[in-house]
Amino acid sequence: MTGLLFRGVEVDGSFADVLAIGGRIERVERGAPSMRPTGDIEIVEGDGGALLPGLHDHHIHLAALAAAAGSVFVGPPHVSSTQHLIDVLTSADRKLTAGEWIRATGYHESVAGPLDRHLLDRIVPGRPVRVQDRSGKRWTLNSEALRRIGPRVGADEGADLESGVFDRADELLRDAIGAEFPDLTEVSRRLTACGVTGVTDCTPYDDPSGPDHLAAAVVRDEISQEVVVTGGANLTEHRFDPVLRQGPVKLVLDDDRLPDLDEFVDSIRRAHRADRPVAIHIVTAASLAFALAAWDLAGVRPGDRIEHGSIIVPGAVARIVELGLAVVTQPGFVAERGDHYLGDVDRDEIASLYRCGSLFKLGVPIAGSSDAPYTDPDPWKGIAAAVVRRTQSCRVIGRGERLSPAEALGLYLRDPIDLGRLRRVEAGAVADLCLLSRPLSADGLPCRSDVRATFRAGVRI
Repeated sequence: MTGLLFRGVEVDGSFADVLAIGGRIERVERGAPSMRPTGDIEIVEGDGGALLPGLHDHHIHLAALAAAAGSVFVGPPHVSSTQHLIDVLTSADRKLTAGEWIRATGYHESVAGPLDRHLLDRIVPGRPVRVQDRSGKRWTLNSEALRRIGPRVGADEGADLESGVFDRADELLRDAIGAEFPDLTEVSRRLTACGVTGVTDCTPYDDPSGPDHLAAAVVRDEISQEVVVTGGANLTEHRFDPVLRQGPVKLVLDDDRLPDLDEFVDSIRRAHRADRPVAIHIVTAASLAFALAAWDLAGVRPGDRIEHGSIIVPGAVARIVELGLAVVTQPGFVAERGDHYLGDVDRDEIASLYRCGSLFKLGVPIAGSSDAPYTDPDPWKGIAAAVVRRTQSCRVIGRGERLSPAEALGLYLRDPIDLGRLRRVEAGAVADLCLLSRPLSADGLPCRSDVRATFRAGVRI
């Protein structure tokens, strides 16, 4: 049986040798290690670098991240005015052949106000254009795009054909446009370069085609990471392909159209009856209050979690502790969008943005994620953001929410199914590993360039 011997690595602050055989860690020898295993063993000289469990992004959108590579970015700070928006879209128009779609992402109203098809028509009248807003919730199509999909799309819920605005309609638009599921090879390479060995895809797919495409990508070796999949309420009882791990049911709350409380409670109970926890998308204080009321009625199952928890007001913190909920957060939003939050978010709620430290101190399981493509998928940037909590203009948001470097790293070392458990480099653990070129005890925070190698089940990826 083949194996790996990591010689002279830092594990939990001490010098060690680590032997992995058959995809699992067999032995960790600390102190003055002198392992001399026999057989087909590859020696990896650690040179004092830290050996960590592979990092896990607990909330990502793989297909959207792959599609973003072929999109035009039209949001701040890169695009900040109407004229700049015109310049970017017309430049994209000139580069494409006749009939090709412009797919743009990242739009924010600070650029040119509320977006509708009429503004897009003035900028690019003869080519189909679709623009996604920064939240990922809303698409705006120009008239040519509406004409292209018109025979297949009526006034569905969430679609306003007069303005060209579609809310929560990703799958509807994908099917109408005939867009193919994107190749995930480059996404996987980017994640591997960051030491990521696992992801939880939190796209709320309403039919099995999305998860089926993910499974096919795994089988084709397009993606080397372990993939945990959620899916939306329609897939509550669905059993995914065994190459995927089944995660919680993703439920989405939007303040502008909160569901009937009793119906939402039924959705939670239905997931629990299917032996699955729920992961509820919550980005405002109002949606958090609604979700907590629903959990009060439905009950909480181990694994139930808050996705984002963008604003957790002080009064809600105690209820989260009492209910035993976990929180999957994205501190990277503080770094990337913090300056906009300081202008857009109510002053009383600024200190409640993307809480980390206060929840950690109270024993709430918190896990880290990127929500990519809506922030950078590099987990080391998320770790740094959790430690310093500085915006791009170097203003601090939530000084008391800072984590230590070790605590911030731990956000990405949580077990993806049991967020209360921290994965470690120890005998019996799966050999999903990240080897750094430096010890964690060195000065400064690690970054992507410090990742020397990534291993999945004992195999270098």
